[in-house]
Amino acid sequence: MAIHLEQALAVGKYIVTQRLQGRKRFPLVLMLEPLFRCNLACPGCGKIQHPKEILKSQLSPQECFAAAEECGAPVVSIPGGEPFLHPQIDEIVAGLVQRKKFVYLCTNGLLLEKNLDKFKPSPYLTFSVHLDGNRQTHDRCVNREGVFDIAVSAIRAAKAKGFRVTTNTTVFDGVDPKEMQDFFDFLTEDLEVDGMMVSPGYSYEKAPDQDHFLKREQTKALFRQILQPFNAGKKNWRFNHNPLFLDFLTGEKDYECTPWGSPSYSVFGWQKPCYLLDEGHYDTFQELLEKTDWNQYGRSSGNPKCADCMVHCGYEPTAAMDAMNPANMGRALGALFDK
Repeated sequence: MAIHLEQALAVGKYIVTQRLQGRKRFPLVLMLEPLFRCNLACPGCGKIQHPKEILKSQLSPQECFAAAEECGAPVVSIPGGEPFLHPQIDEIVAGLVQRKKFVYLCTNGLLLEKNLDKFKPSPYLTFSVHLDGNRQTHDRCVNREGVFDIAVSAIRAAKAKGFRVTTNTTVFDGVDPKEMQDFFDFLTEDLEVDGMMVSPGYSYEKAPDQDHFLKREQTKALFRQILQPFNAGKKNWRFNHNPLFLDFLTGEKDYECTPWGSPSYSVFGWQKPCYLLDEGHYDTFQELLEKTDWNQYGRSSGNPKCADCMVHCGYEPTAAMDAMNPANMGRALGALFDK
């Protein structure tokens, strides 16, 4: 596995502290969306479907810092939109790093290379570059030719300057398992990324393309095929995941969603209950925790919107909690130190 040791220890300490304080619901990752506008129009994403006045809006650095402190999560993921379109993104990242938050700055890579000089390498900063497959597959997924090559060039440049770089891949229905295995080889052996994150595509309500999202049993079957050589010890792919989450994707583990584990904050406020569902917002994080009827979400709730979801933002927190179970701690730690 490729989770940074310092991050793993900090998150573990945080979980233990929360449990000792008797808290049943607490966040692990803040999904901070400082803006929704983007320089791509991916058919599997619906962020740019917002009205123009919303796309012009953005959070100030102070609003971002306040959300991080209000939430208290040790990890902050900054998606979008495209965060590099925010004129103060370097100030936002620097402030979060100063607060010792582990920041994952998510990007499609188009503006990464030209903005590298605005940032400093740090164990608290990771660039997470969106790549959904090889050149042909990725450019089709983002609906623009040439994006793959630009993103790969940016990854090489960032690595050369000493930055930690991971990739973020969404796996959609119809993907060729062998192609995905070759893609993971390329990321690990050629680009030498610090880690890979994968997640099955889920039916985001605003996405223009609703035809290529995976059902639950499809997800398990597909990931069993994709990860077979890794699970058999034939591949040394570096995943930026708790190994228990990968077990969940292949059906070896049966988890329930932890929707409060990755709360989302944007120009609208705190989204209820997660970023995949368009059900409104709260003004404060405490309102989100206390006023949301959490029994209405997750597979066991019977909510049809949650029936097929296996996305990492809901289930990675569950796997992180399960890793603290003495029966699973050995596997989690063993994967952490198996570089």
